[in-house]
Amino acid sequence: MILAAGLGTRLKPLTDRMPKALVPVGGIPLLDIVIRRLMAQGCQRFVVNVHHFAQQIIDYVATQDYAPLVLFSDERDGLLETGGALKKAAPLFLPDEPILIHNVDILDNVDYQWMSRQHLPDEDAVLLVSRRQTQRYLLFDNGMRLMGWKNIATGEVRSPYEYIRRTGLSQHGEPLNMFAFSGIHSFSPRLFPLMDRFPDRFPIIDFYLSICHRSRIVGLPKDDLRLLDVGKLDTLSQAEDFQRTIR
Repeated sequence: MILAAGLGTRLKPLTDRMPKALVPVGGIPLLDIVIRRLMAQGCQRFVVNVHHFAQQIIDYVATQDYAPLVLFSDERDGLLETGGALKKAAPLFLPDEPILIHNVDILDNVDYQWMSRQHLPDEDAVLLVSRRQTQRYLLFDNGMRLMGWKNIATGEVRSPYEYIRRTGLSQHGEPLNMFAFSGIHSFSPRLFPLMDRFPDRFPIIDFYLSICHRSRIVGLPKDDLRLLDVGKLDTLSQAEDFQRTIR
């Protein structure tokens, strides 16, 4: 699933006339870059959610050779955030294959065939993480199972485990492993029934934090992970060079 429904407000004035997904890098729309890169790594079916200038995206894809591989999840009635977008699109996915979730405005150096092999049959979701500096971290035990979330600027801790909410530490009083989430994850369709109690609109991290005590949500560290968020004008100018370095 390629998340492409956002308003792209950080890319104004470009997104006053086009969706973020069609903003070009080196003359090529972001959506095209992401889809073709994933196709080159074996992906053969895509779901793209649309909202802002949705018809432009639909019309653009119709002109591409990969058009038969793409299904659209229409959010023109209202943006649903990352979790709500996945929940709405549930009927469009195959029931027995993990779903790779990727933002349309992220460029990266991930080997997705490698990542697919890391999603083991007993794992419900695999979150790609790294040691990069941020204010908000996911918390994992030594087996890399998700245990919670922490904002180091405010000290806020979120977790289904009371002892972690109280101390920010493991059950034995040891520090948990803190990793930054890349926004890239692999999701098992067997989790969809657990979304039934969630509203139409919600962040996917809220969902993961609410079920990690009874589902296997694991972190997958990538030490050499490189990400470029092309969702803002000051990084858009760097994107062409970034693309050349990861080919």
